[in-house]
Amino acid sequence: MARRGNLLNSFNWAFEGIVNALRTQRNMQIHLVVAILVLAGSLFYSLTRLEILALLVAISFVLISEMFNTALEHAIDIITDEHDPRAKAAKDIAAGAVLIATVNALAVAYLIFYDKIAGAPYSVLQKLRNSPIDVTVVALVIVVLAAIFAKALSGRGTAFRGGLPSVHAAVAFAGWVALTFIGTQTQYALPISAISIVMAVLVAQSRVQANIHSTIEVALGAALGVVLTLIIFRLWYPL
Repeated sequence: MARRGNLLNSFNWAFEGIVNALRTQRNMQIHLVVAILVLAGSLFYSLTRLEILALLVAISFVLISEMFNTALEHAIDIITDEHDPRAKAAKDIAAGAVLIATVNALAVAYLIFYDKIAGAPYSVLQKLRNSPIDVTVVALVIVVLAAIFAKALSGRGTAFRGGLPSVHAAVAFAGWVALTFIGTQTQYALPISAISIVMAVLVAQSRVQANIHSTIEVALGAALGVVLTLIIFRLWYPL
């Protein structure tokens, strides 16, 4: 039990670090907004799974570099508050790493999107509608990023302990919407939707019963997940 508690605390502290970076670092907020826009824009094009993977890796690389840069700046500021050429060099090198990661992400985006934007094939939307699983993955990533960003802006709680909105509820109800849309392609649409919403409600209820989130935080998280996923699927995978 102690090890489980330590593991949960480790995840909580890690996500608390992400939220803290989003709350305090303007560049981190910009990077996350751009990431959400790029992932949403990728739905307009028939990307392969390898291309989606390249986007996710490039985006993660930028966010990780920005967080390391922020952590290094805090550490240096704790050690000394005087002007030191070595401290300046360390901060400049860390900022350079962020720049390299950003340029790499721009290069990846260019290589993936240029031909698609220039060609503007008419079959893009139809191809995407034939790949609901890929749409689901992108939708869930967007929901998670949007929920974390909203929590950072609200300034309440941590990733696993309170905060507005509940990320768990957002993902659970986003999954329900996605499974409902995918289920319409089968003869088991009703039981699939029913089972998935029961699971989503149980996830939300567990967050309230454990005193991790309030009812309003869970409700807003559920609403965020439903609305974003519904918009994405209605645009690219209509019933």
